[in-house]
Amino acid sequence: MCNLYNQTTTQEAMRQLFKGLTMTDRAGNVAPGKVYPDQLAPIIRHDGNSLELVKARWGMPAPPSVLKTQRDPGVINVRNLTSPHWRRWLGPVHRCLVPVTAFAEPIKGGNQWFAPSEAETPMFFAGIEVRGWTSVRKVKDGETTDDLYAFLTCAPNAEVKSVHPKAMPVILTDPRDWETWLSAPIEVASKLQRPLPDSALALVDAPPEAS
Repeated sequence: MCNLYNQTTTQEAMRQLFKGLTMTDRAGNVAPGKVYPDQLAPIIRHDGNSLELVKARWGMPAPPSVLKTQRDPGVINVRNLTSPHWRRWLGPVHRCLVPVTAFAEPIKGGNQWFAPSEAETPMFFAGIEVRGWTSVRKVKDGETTDDLYAFLTCAPNAEVKSVHPKAMPVILTDPRDWETWLSAPIEVASKLQRPLPDSALALVDAPPEAS
């Protein structure tokens, strides 16, 4: 289960990837670096008329049945799209793209990182998001109201399977797939819940810590 990724694409570079489309940047300053669960990170989503770049908190609301206390730490990866819990957030209005440069899968003693085999390939996780959700994420903070996101997982490709045989994030590298995920009916968009082709990823060293 991917619980760590790295994001180094600049805001201007993100806007250039969607050249020809209107995108409003509401993310403020996006610092490059590693992203952990429950942290704020950039996502691209609909604003009602066009696209917007914003920051959201990693971890969608958990099903109430799995919570043992009032605290909801959030669900970071989503696999079962037939679950009634996720169905309400599968329409285009709740879909998002999560910029990612490399991602990690846990191994004994640390993490194995994965990045595109072709270094300049832009990648996005296929994500879902909800806005203005009130919950207790941390007991010390009490109730907070946040924009939240998570991303889909699927069966692994060959590179990820060698390290983590159960799953990998759903990664989109083709602009046509970005458009499909953001706008198509779920019956069409759900077909993107598939692994990257074998050899599309390379096992790489951990990215350097931000200075």
